[in-house]
Amino acid sequence: MYKNYKIRAPYFEIGPKCFMWGERMLKLAKKIDEIAHKYDLDVIVTPQYTDIRLLAENTRYIHVYAQHMDALRPGRGLGSVLPEAVRAAGAVGVMLNHAEKKLTLDEIKATIERADEVGLATIVCADSVEEIRQVALLSPNLIVAEPTELIGTGVASDMGYVKDTIAAVRKIDPDIMVLQGAGISGPDDVARVIRAGAEATGCTSGVFKAKDPEAAAEEMLYTLRKTWNEVHGI
Repeated sequence: MYKNYKIRAPYFEIGPKCFMWGERMLKLAKKIDEIAHKYDLDVIVTPQYTDIRLLAENTRYIHVYAQHMDALRPGRGLGSVLPEAVRAAGAVGVMLNHAEKKLTLDEIKATIERADEVGLATIVCADSVEEIRQVALLSPNLIVAEPTELIGTGVASDMGYVKDTIAAVRKIDPDIMVLQGAGISGPDDVARVIRAGAEATGCTSGVFKAKDPEAAAEEMLYTLRKTWNEVHGI
């Protein structure tokens, strides 16, 4: 776990995958930056590698993460993603083990260690409660709990899964915050997982497939802040 990294609950992750890039992605990122400041939220954005510097140099409040990286060191490795290069481009963290970019536990461990070494936070995706336990033992900064079969479906995780995954991680390390992902398609899903005890959630399809991605992002982030304040009596 990269100890110098700070992020506050509730936070949100917006992952463009390969839906958006370049100037259009920058336009959305600038709007998300404004919204994050408006509602006093930490928001992770995971752009294409080629957009990391573009977003990092033109935003103030969002947390720019790489979508993936490899554990190699400087030298050979054509086509690999070097941790030092990710950090130098302006990223503050990296996502690992997404369902579309799976790693072994040994690879996750090695990559978390390299991230810690170069000064990058780690958010690691995991599927089952058991996989989430195994990942928590590797000490990432954050964990994404998302059933693979629900990704992109618009169907959110059931509340039993939400509660079980949070409890499993808290038993191992209460400092690791758990983001509940998969199937978050709108503000109602955001409110439901926060009421179930989640510290964070995130979305791809609900933002990037919307007619107005900026409006969709604001609606979900507004709901995150509003619901969190209601639940915690703020």
